[in-house]
Amino acid sequence: MSAVVSAHNLTKRYGGFTAVDHINFSVRPGRIVGLVGPNGAGKSTILKAILGLVSFSGELQVLGMRPDRNRARLMQEVSYISDVAALPDWIRVNQLLQLMQDIHPRFDIARTRNFLDATDIGMKQRVSTLSKGMKTQLHLALVMGVDARLLVLDEPTLGLDLIYRKKFYQQLLNEYFDEEKTILVTTHQIEEIEHILSDVLFINHGHLVLDMPVEEIASHYVQLRVAPENLQAARQLQPIHESRQLNESVMIFENLARERLQALGQARTPNLANLFVAKMEGDVHA
Repeated sequence: MSAVVSAHNLTKRYGGFTAVDHINFSVRPGRIVGLVGPNGAGKSTILKAILGLVSFSGELQVLGMRPDRNRARLMQEVSYISDVAALPDWIRVNQLLQLMQDIHPRFDIARTRNFLDATDIGMKQRVSTLSKGMKTQLHLALVMGVDARLLVLDEPTLGLDLIYRKKFYQQLLNEYFDEEKTILVTTHQIEEIEHILSDVLFINHGHLVLDMPVEEIASHYVQLRVAPENLQAARQLQPIHESRQLNESVMIFENLARERLQALGQARTPNLANLFVAKMEGDVHA
């Protein structure tokens, strides 16, 4: 099955600054992929390239098309949710839904209404009367009403409180996602989406430092809470990261047999947040 997104030596420079540096990755159909990195890592540049908003060097195919040359056609198959919703203040919610139905051939007004039913947004309210969180909810509902093959989410729950963030991801899984759709999401709240991700891409300083299905992480990484008497023995095995938690040393090891570590302390698979910190702080390009 062909990749939904395929990048080979993807590079983007702004003058003398290299935002994305010869990266290679692919996104398979029916996957939920987390693109995670600190501010300035290159996440937004990758998303802009995928959406056809910036030029680039190297190869990039999205749904079999080069996005910078086929953007109009591509956007019939792609939905995009930005962290900033630019909605006209003067329009009423029901008018906005009707406008979307008139201009987008794959917009499902009933689906959007279903999402909005779980909010306090009234159909006859003007956008100008909505709070920041409600505007974000409206924008999410509009874009998720598009029956797209690829959904790109850029910090999609920014501005929402914890309850609505959880509801959004529940609806995303239960009412939107299926094997025909692919989701690419960036977020700084990786703990909130860890349970829905099938793959992760960690990026730092324009370089990919991890590209892996979530189900394979346990085969490659072990987090060890080290017994004090075994500290030096554990360090000799060259962990990729070490931190202190409650006066204990916690180490993360890469490609080292779990059986070899269990005698030195409590071994477990690291969660994505801890693995992210380990990879960022150990990145040779930092």
